[in-house]
Amino acid sequence: MGLLSVAPLSAVASGAGLLLLAQGRPAAAPRASGQDAVWLGHAWVDGRNGEPELAAHLRGGGIGDVYLHTGPLEYDGTLPPSRYPRATWAVEALHRAVPGLRVHAWLGQLVDPGKLDLSSPSVRANVIKAAGQVLAAGFDGVHYNFEPTPDGDQGLLALLDGTRAAVPPGRGVLSMSVHHIEPLPGMALAGNSLLGHAKWWTPGYLTQVARRVDQVAVMSYDTAQPTEALYTGYVRRQTALALAAVPPGTRLVMGLPAYHDDNLLRHASAETVAAAVRGVRLGLGATRRPGFGVALYVDFAALPGDWTAYHRDWETAAVSPLRTAPE
Repeated sequence: MGLLSVAPLSAVASGAGLLLLAQGRPAAAPRASGQDAVWLGHAWVDGRNGEPELAAHLRGGGIGDVYLHTGPLEYDGTLPPSRYPRATWAVEALHRAVPGLRVHAWLGQLVDPGKLDLSSPSVRANVIKAAGQVLAAGFDGVHYNFEPTPDGDQGLLALLDGTRAAVPPGRGVLSMSVHHIEPLPGMALAGNSLLGHAKWWTPGYLTQVARRVDQVAVMSYDTAQPTEALYTGYVRRQTALALAAVPPGTRLVMGLPAYHDDNLLRHASAETVAAAVRGVRLGLGATRRPGFGVALYVDFAALPGDWTAYHRDWETAAVSPLRTAPE
């Protein structure tokens, strides 16, 4: 009962805090330097997509990495070759469209009970073998996405250590989609318990993960924030926390919601690319961190307005006011 009585007050206080974080004028946005990324759907590796229609967006100079969906992995960690029949063609086509583009094989699976078990040495060995398979198919790197992974999970750290040994920096890029960072100390433990699944990581655990990879992408969406201003404040906080937690030697990108699902955990009218970019820029301030960028999720759901907001609000130095409705 005490928790129930405190919850409304906490919600009001946190909402007011996020609104304050959404205020201010962003510093001039850093111009694109090839550090941005985009998640690409499975249609590129299974034969549904032809020559890259994304070339016009990718050639702008900002996007240097793409996470190309090549899984999902089986629950035992294996990856059937039949799942990515045109992977080699897709990688070559993307390289032709954008010379120098780094194409990561996006591998992932649910880690709920009865699904992928990262505590199992045999499962981890199979995942590492799958990483070798996709590199042999021509990919420039491997991008892991395991959800929901609990804060402090040792199985994930062991997997990353094993993958790094098998995929040294000279052989391929190792990147990973990571959970939100707890906005306040203690929130990961309390919030994850209330939700019944992992949503937030502590900054210390993010640091442990980031030290083991070349690049992390913070999935800064699905926040349940009801307005653009609140979402902007949330992303500003996530950006600041990520900048502090991710070691300078690891590249950091913040996710932008270029999709339009509408449910209890996501309000499409609030979580816009424009609001996210504003939050990132406020969180970044005048910092010019090498290897920092943004990442759009996801190509098959992105609308022209999402790409416009990315190119206009991030790739140029123009300062845009916060909009109150999606494009």
